[in-house]
Amino acid sequence: MLQQTQVTKVLEYYQKFVDRFPDVVSLAGAELQDLLKTWEGLGYYARARNLHKAAQVVVRDLEGHIPVDYAAFRKLPGVGEYIAAAVQSIAFNAPYAVVDGNVKRVLARLFLVKTPINRSASTRIFQEKANQLLDHSVPGIFNQALMELGATVCRPKSPTCVVCPVNAYCQALQMARQSEFPVRQKPKPLPEYHVVAAVIHRDDQVFITQRKPEGLLGGLWEFPGGKIQVKETAEQACVRAIREETNLLVEPIEYLTRVKHAYTHFKIVMDVFHCHYQSGEVVLNEAIDYRWITVNQINQFPFPRSNHKFIPLLTQGKEDYNE
Repeated sequence: MLQQTQVTKVLEYYQKFVDRFPDVVSLAGAELQDLLKTWEGLGYYARARNLHKAAQVVVRDLEGHIPVDYAAFRKLPGVGEYIAAAVQSIAFNAPYAVVDGNVKRVLARLFLVKTPINRSASTRIFQEKANQLLDHSVPGIFNQALMELGATVCRPKSPTCVVCPVNAYCQALQMARQSEFPVRQKPKPLPEYHVVAAVIHRDDQVFITQRKPEGLLGGLWEFPGGKIQVKETAEQACVRAIREETNLLVEPIEYLTRVKHAYTHFKIVMDVFHCHYQSGEVVLNEAIDYRWITVNQINQFPFPRSNHKFIPLLTQGKEDYNE
């Protein structure tokens, strides 16, 4: 199953991924860093880590066979109701209805479901509707058809109702209320944090650290930094954060750029500085590993997208920052 919500985005990665990991054995035996590098840019890195763990369980405990039984498949790392229903129905023709964002939109319009689709309580309601409609003789084909209908015809804006194969049954169309469904609960504004990151230069190398394997962006490498505190300048925050996180004393010598990036639950504004290494032995606080690398070696490591927004600036022939 695709592990990202936008098919067009996944297609850019699909062939590269299956060429690198053509079967469950190669995936299970891969280094996590190799997997993360291949996945780099897709986001949802916890899904990549869980996919790796699931492959290892299949190879180690199940003789390389994907569980046909729904309950057994559901126990694999990272497998929720959606993934379980999709894989079991499409791969094994098992009678489980899939509910994703596209399916919810179709069902909301068909049945005038007024419960907001982004409220947790709506999951049960839409699952019940999907279960009622499921064609048990061809569940995989039915699920794919319903998802495709939502993605290509019953679109969020300007649905092409005239060519919809189920328009005769759509209550929203009959009442000319397509634009009112699905109902969404207004989300709370995302909090925004002002942070800094440091490109620390020592001779011809720069310093990177690796995040813990669990949690947000787990296992990825990054240029270290931290949040700017109240009444603190970005330069002061840079020096303090690097000292607290790595035990290194640095001097900001040039402002590089500002990066804006949004995650699922918050946004960041990141000021990035070129810094000169002054002294100190590395003692990591939150990170689990570090490297001194040349700029040309950056592509060997998986970085979060926020870092990729300024990494190209590091290869544009900057002068020696240690002079």
